[in-house]
Amino acid sequence: MEPRVSIIMGSTSDLSVMEKAAAVLDEMEIPFEINALSAHRTPDAVEEFARNAHSRGIKVIIAGAGMAAHLPGVIAAMTPVPVIGVPVKASLDGMDALLSIVQMPPGIPVATVGINGAKNAGLLAVQMMATGDSDLYDRFSRAKDELKEKIVKANKDLKEVKYKFKTN
Repeated sequence: MEPRVSIIMGSTSDLSVMEKAAAVLDEMEIPFEINALSAHRTPDAVEEFARNAHSRGIKVIIAGAGMAAHLPGVIAAMTPVPVIGVPVKASLDGMDALLSIVQMPPGIPVATVGINGAKNAGLLAVQMMATGDSDLYDRFSRAKDELKEKIVKANKDLKEVKYKFKTN
């Protein structure tokens, strides 16, 4: 089984956030790899990874980083593979990471999810790949329908909650 998505984090301290993307990919039956690479501490390894991602069959890269959060942008600068940045809340409530990832220069796009939003990064990776894979499209569509059903059920359950002045 060869990975189709690569989850990269600046350090393993980001794993508690990034594992949410892994869970989504696992649920959707998408082979993935997960590694720690640092734009500042292992720049040569980051460059080798980014330049070889496409030839290894990687379709989407999910890169999480906190603080200065250069990892997603550095990777995006060196590969044509789409990069989804996950700002990790490490300092300044994650705003420093968010702004570092979202404010990329023209020509170096990084799709960016919310702070600690690795689950949405996983879902976005699935959506990107589903455009060219009808089986994956169907699996993703079913998952979206299940989300809808949860809210429909929640509203039914809320109707049973009684308050003196509740009108519905």
